[in-house]
Amino acid sequence: MGRIETICIGREKGGKKTAVPSARLIANHGLEGDAHAGPGHRQVSLLGAAELDAERAKGRPELSAGDYAANLLLSGLELSALGPGSVLRLGATAELTVTQLGKTCHAPCAIAAQTGDCLMPRAGLFARVTAGGAIAVGDTAAVLAAVPRAAFQAVVLTASDRGARGETTDTAGPAVADLLRRRLAAHVYACEILPDDHARLVGRLRHYSAGHSIDLVLVVGGTGFAPRDVTPEAVRAVVERLTPGLDEAMRTASLAQTPHAMLSRAVSGIRQGTLIISLPGSARAALENLAAVLPALEHGLRKLRGDPTDCGRPAAEAG
Repeated sequence: MGRIETICIGREKGGKKTAVPSARLIANHGLEGDAHAGPGHRQVSLLGAAELDAERAKGRPELSAGDYAANLLLSGLELSALGPGSVLRLGATAELTVTQLGKTCHAPCAIAAQTGDCLMPRAGLFARVTAGGAIAVGDTAAVLAAVPRAAFQAVVLTASDRGARGETTDTAGPAVADLLRRRLAAHVYACEILPDDHARLVGRLRHYSAGHSIDLVLVVGGTGFAPRDVTPEAVRAVVERLTPGLDEAMRTASLAQTPHAMLSRAVSGIRQGTLIISLPGSARAALENLAAVLPALEHGLRKLRGDPTDCGRPAAEAG
């Protein structure tokens, strides 16, 4: 069981926050009166007391959570082990769901200029308020559900006009999500159904690949010749580096099943630390394509996370 050590509220963005004895968390909004509250996924910022104590021990005993623009300073919890999707209970009723690990600082970072360093990029957590309630300094803090930080975080987006209108049931997206859980031990952070709309797809791809701590985004559907099939164009508009080997492997696997596989326009690529892959719209074809690249995905995603090991053959094949 942990404890709320400090509650901070900021009236303006980009600066320090002020400590208060109590506050109210509002569902899908944040701390009442805080400038960073709103409908986004970074509604509340969290910092562990141990991380702050380590900074104070460097000769800055006056540092506070508010100096780092953190809303909540928590003790007694191993925040560094929690990944997105983890759920915290604060006080009697309030609940937070972790949505992001760290952040990318603005340049120049006002907090770093004031404190000499900024803890939030490497030690901070961000969360969405999933249940509101009053909280006060000294209230308990507990982990209700822990998603290991080592688990890969995945998002599945289904591109389908009919699915988005509720005219058909999406079977491909859930099937792909289930395969990710079983074969990659991934945590599926979100599943969404979107229309075959270029701007909407680009917006969601940018959202999930912009510091959101998502390792993998799979877009199911919209890869063929139909006039509304715009998924490849949306992926190309977002990624910074293409990954053609994945596309070749998937098409090769599908060609063993049907000549129609050569009509696939699917593309994949990397944006920041997120791999984005487009898959066919049928459940059978989507699973065939994903299964073709799964043997290499774990290594590739670890490299995106910064794994320094060589890209040689897997140990089981090297003998």
